[in-house]
Amino acid sequence: MNAIVSIIMGSTSDLPVLEKAAAFFEEMEIPFEMNALSAHRTPEMVEEFAHNAQKRGIKVIIAAAGMAAHLPGVIAAMTPIPVIGIPVKSGMEGMDALLSIVQMPPGIPVATVGVNNALNAAILAAQILATGDVAIAEKVVSYKENLKKKIIKANDELKEVKYKFKTN
Repeated sequence: MNAIVSIIMGSTSDLPVLEKAAAFFEEMEIPFEMNALSAHRTPEMVEEFAHNAQKRGIKVIIAAAGMAAHLPGVIAAMTPIPVIGIPVKSGMEGMDALLSIVQMPPGIPVATVGVNNALNAAILAAQILATGDVAIAEKVVSYKENLKKKIIKANDELKEVKYKFKTN
């Protein structure tokens, strides 16, 4: 089994955030890899990774970083593969990372999800993969149908919650 998604974190301290992405890929049975690479501490390794990812069969890269958050943009500058950035909450409640990732120069796009929102990054990666893989597309549709069912069930359960002035 070869990975088709790569999850890259600037530091293993980001792992608790990225576990939701890993759990989603497990549920969807999408092969992935996880590595810690730092745009500032291991720039040569980041460059080697980015230049070789496509040759290794990677189709989408999720890159998480906090603070200055250069990792997603640096990777995006060196590969044609779609990069999804996850700003990680550290200093400034993650706003510094969010702005660093979302404000990329023309020609170097990084799809950016909300602060610490690894699940949305994983879902977006699956949707990208689904454009060329019917099995993944079916899994994404099923996942979203289940989300709908959860809300319908929650709404039905709310009907049982009683308040003196609640009318429904």
